[in-house]
Amino acid sequence: MSELLHTLCALVDAGKVPHAILLHEEDGGGAVTLALQFLEHLFGEASGGKISKLIHPDVHFVFPTVSSSKACLPAWRSLVLENPHFRQEDLTSALGIEGKTALIAVAEAKEILSTLSLSALEGGYRAVLVYLPEKMNAEAANRLLKMVEEPPAMTQFVFVTHAPEKLLPTIVSRCQRYRVMPDGTESVSANPAFASILQEMLRAAASKDLLALLSASDKAAALPSRENVAEFCKYASAMLRQLFLQQQGLSALQGPQAEEMAPFASALPKSFPRKALSAFDRAMLLTARNVNLKLIFTELAGSLYKT
Repeated sequence: MSELLHTLCALVDAGKVPHAILLHEEDGGGAVTLALQFLEHLFGEASGGKISKLIHPDVHFVFPTVSSSKACLPAWRSLVLENPHFRQEDLTSALGIEGKTALIAVAEAKEILSTLSLSALEGGYRAVLVYLPEKMNAEAANRLLKMVEEPPAMTQFVFVTHAPEKLLPTIVSRCQRYRVMPDGTESVSANPAFASILQEMLRAAASKDLLALLSASDKAAALPSRENVAEFCKYASAMLRQLFLQQQGLSALQGPQAEEMAPFASALPKSFPRKALSAFDRAMLLTARNVNLKLIFTELAGSLYKT
């Protein structure tokens, strides 16, 4: 991560900072802290360390809630300061919204537009850090797009995403994109069975072999526990994102295990990752609701077969 921070700071020093930056991290990758360090350098010594403390009046934060980001700022500050590598579930816990659907609604976009229409309180840069922009509804994303396309002078957007494939493509196209690599060299999953099952599924989907897909799905359903099944779904989603990025030629955003998806990039249609991600999201939801695992993965096999 320090190498990426050095790159971003070098852009600041050279006066070539793109007005919108997209940081793609795995959940818990620490990209929010990286973004704050970048903004600290961008604002310069005049910021007085306020950005790292999340109290600078010209740095605004937007994240998924069931109310508004402004109303939840105290909990957000405490979480980011106490746990730089917080996960999405840590945020929902900190906000006390476990089990609820958190999103970035159109009211948040309106609030950003209203705020940026005013002069900076400290007379310099203004910044908006959006955590999980994939949680924006369509209206919010489209409203924000206009500001990202033509931002006011000295305005910086930073987006931190776990799923760039779920973002409005026009927003992605307006951003300079960077992949935030996880600390260390650990793989996405420590369970080698996950890779074997997923690759078996993808081979069967590419060859349109329904029986092979059902067989691979049975293996997923037979994992030792529901926790294992949920972890497999998370792993599959992460790898499908790598496949999406590979198919789109977005090598700068790819992770260390991207090569595992290389054999499937040309074998599967470009529409496959998005549709398969929806299928795995549903499988994870049904797993959490204690639906019969055999039924869940039989449905998943059918979805992948039709994709």
